[in-house]
Amino acid sequence: MTKIICIVNQKGGVGKTTTSVNLSAALAIYEKKTLLVDCDPQANATTGLGIEKNNLDLTLYHGLIGQAGVDEIMVGVSKIENLNVLPSRVELIGFDIEMIKHPDRETALKRLIKPVASYFDYIIIDCPPSLSLLTVNAMTAANSILIPLQCEFYALEGLSQLLKTVDRIRHALNNSLEIKGILLTMFDKRTNLSYQVAEDAKGHFNDLVFQTIVPRSIRLSESPSFGKPILLYDAASVGSKSYFALAREVMKDRKSS
Repeated sequence: MTKIICIVNQKGGVGKTTTSVNLSAALAIYEKKTLLVDCDPQANATTGLGIEKNNLDLTLYHGLIGQAGVDEIMVGVSKIENLNVLPSRVELIGFDIEMIKHPDRETALKRLIKPVASYFDYIIIDCPPSLSLLTVNAMTAANSILIPLQCEFYALEGLSQLLKTVDRIRHALNNSLEIKGILLTMFDKRTNLSYQVAEDAKGHFNDLVFQTIVPRSIRLSESPSFGKPILLYDAASVGSKSYFALAREVMKDRKSS
């Protein structure tokens, strides 16, 4: 059965796109057929995989509003055989407004990917940094959510709002939605704060916190500007090793809740 995981946190700069890109790449390198859906109008996941968004005729936007089928939008990723992408571009920002009166607006993404879902082992959805209609679509289409949590001050602030939104989605649109796990990101072993945030997260959420912790890393920050996941940009780096470890945890189908 296809595992559909959306990477979500309404805060920006917590590592959502970094996680979406590198988890997808790691799963594909582990020979899992993987589809990455770039559900963020900033399209950083698209460019981070070396896809020239301005050269595309069709993007996720056209699929969500019914102007194109999923096969027309999907593109492959150079040098990663098992990875495909539904790319994004800035026009996706209009989706919320254009679909606001559509009766099935929350299920547009679910309908779009349904024809190809069974072909993939994993579908990873990169969400925008907001609890918008795009994020609701992602959570409605998904089996589970993965929450990146940066090891910085106020990291846990706002998480309760996200969890309440997950509960509302469960009750109204997707009663099978689970929390796959919470991923600690941007961990700086030189600071006490990082250790404190990690301890607080594990204290609050116990087994929901992944064993893998993604460190703060210059190489990890550099790789998107070269259009490569860290696994291709610097396979020996700590960031690369972290995302391979995360992929192994995800493939173990760890307990969700």
